[in-house]
Amino acid sequence: MADLLLTTVVGSYPQPDWLIDRDNLSHRLPPRIRAHEIWKIEEPLLAEAQDDATLLAIDAMERAGVDIISDGEIRRESYSNHFATALDGVDIENPGTAIDRTGHPNPVPRVVGPIRRSRPIEVSDVEFLRQHTNHRIKITVPGPFTMAQQAQNDYYRGDESLALAYAAALNEEIADLFAAGADIVQIDEPYLQARPDPARAYGIEAIDRALRGVTGTTALHMCFGYAAIVHERGNKYAFLEELRDCSVQQISIEAAQPALDLSILRTLPNKDIILGTLNLGDMRIETPDIVAGRIRDALNYVEPDRLFIAPDCGMKYLPRDVAFGKLQAMVEGARIVRSELAG
Repeated sequence: MADLLLTTVVGSYPQPDWLIDRDNLSHRLPPRIRAHEIWKIEEPLLAEAQDDATLLAIDAMERAGVDIISDGEIRRESYSNHFATALDGVDIENPGTAIDRTGHPNPVPRVVGPIRRSRPIEVSDVEFLRQHTNHRIKITVPGPFTMAQQAQNDYYRGDESLALAYAAALNEEIADLFAAGADIVQIDEPYLQARPDPARAYGIEAIDRALRGVTGTTALHMCFGYAAIVHERGNKYAFLEELRDCSVQQISIEAAQPALDLSILRTLPNKDIILGTLNLGDMRIETPDIVAGRIRDALNYVEPDRLFIAPDCGMKYLPRDVAFGKLQAMVEGARIVRSELAG
C-alpha cells in the first residue's frame, strides 16, 4: 500500500518575495518572452539567489511530505518561456504577438528560422535537484503544441510544421533530462484544452514525436489556465479522452476548482491519472477530509494503483504559507484514503 496514491506536484512552487516582484507577476499575462523585470536580484547574484530559493522549495515539499517533488520551477519566469526562448530560430529581441487563451494579445517568441536545440536547457536544473534530495523527482517542459500556439510563426509553412519542429528539439532535451537523473519528465500542454480543433489535427502527433525513443516515465499536464489569471472555466475538458492514443504514461488534470466530471476518466483506462485535488483559486486551505473526498470520488473511475495525487496546477501564484498548507492537507488526505484501502 505504500506506493498507492503517491503525492506529487504539477511543477511550480511560489517564489519568495525577495526574489521576484510578485505584484508585477500577478498583474500581467504569463510571460511568453523573457521578462527580466520580474527579478528583484540583479546579475551576477541572480543565479545564486535562484539556487537558494530552489533549496527552500525543495525543503518545503519534503517537509509537507510530498512523495515526488520538483525544483519548484524557481528559475523560470513562466512554465514555458524558459525553454521556448532558449532555442535557435527565435528572434527574442524582436518578439511577435499571439492571442493568449484569455483572448488578449501577448508578446511571444517570433520564429524566424529552423527551431533547433543547440544546448541542454534544463539539465543543470535536474542535476541540482537530484543533488539536493533523495526523493523521486519530476522536471517539467512546455509541450510542442503549446509552444507552437504561443509563438508568431514567420518561418514554417504552418503551425503543424512548427509544432513538429518544437517536438524534435524537445525530444533531445527529454532524453538528456532522464540521463541527468529525472524520474519523471512532464510535458505541459494546456493549449490542447484551449485550442481543441488544431489539437485534434496534430496535437497527438507532436506529443508522440517529442517522446520518440524515450524510455523513462512521462507525464502530460492539462489545465484550464492559472486560477489567478483565468477565472471562467467549465467542468469538462474540450480535449482529454484523445490522449488515450498518445505514448505518454501519466495524464495530469485539474479537477478540484472546476468540479470536473470525473466520469471522463473511464475513457483513459490505459493511463495513470495525476488528479488535481487542491483548488488554487481559493486561498482557504483544504482540510484533509476534503482532499480525501476528492480522491474517493476519483476511485469510482480509476483503480488506486493508477492514481496519483497533486494540486490542480502549478502553485506559482499562491502565497507561500497557503501553498505549504495545501500541500500538507493533500498529503494527509492521501494518507487517510490509503489507510482505508489497507483496511
